[in-house]
Amino acid sequence: MSLPPEDRAATMPGAAAVQPEFSREERALLLRVAHEAIEAAVHQRDVPQFSFSTHLSRPRGAFTTIYLEGELRGCVGYVLPAVPLYRTVAESAMAAALDDMRFSPVTREEAPRLEVVINVLSPLVPIHPEQVEVGRHGLVVTLGLRRGLLLPQVPVEHGWDRETYLCQTCRKAGLPSDAWQQGATLEAFTAEIFGDRDLL
Repeated sequence: MSLPPEDRAATMPGAAAVQPEFSREERALLLRVAHEAIEAAVHQRDVPQFSFSTHLSRPRGAFTTIYLEGELRGCVGYVLPAVPLYRTVAESAMAAALDDMRFSPVTREEAPRLEVVINVLSPLVPIHPEQVEVGRHGLVVTLGLRRGLLLPQVPVEHGWDRETYLCQTCRKAGLPSDAWQQGATLEAFTAEIFGDRDLL
């Protein structure tokens, strides 16, 4: 399932660090995949083929966020690990460029100027409200057919405390802000976050 989060996905000061899983070379390759996928999408051509390690071929959930001159230009991702990570990055990058309904599609002129940030998600795990750590946990709230997700950097960026974060995730799902106290399912994840600026 594809869910576009509401807010930017850049590394935020004060967010709890997650032990790096991906090497600098792996990060650079995934970022290149994202950029090449966007270029292919806007020019309506096939995505170039790359050689991937077993590590990058494991199914993982991930979000790709794109910026133009510092402003959010699109963000789409996959929560569940349905396909290999490199495919998740390529597909979410193309979707962020063309299918994020909050923005017009990225143009051919804009594509080379985009900045990319990737969030690679851990598996979802059930969590109790009092266990949520602001800056460490991303959240997914589900009730019935409604589902909302916020990445772990979002509450740090906005200065939210735990309760505000829980309420805002419910609102993202289109639920009452107290749904987390009224039977909604709460799941958490962590994310390894890296972008073009990290490789400068």
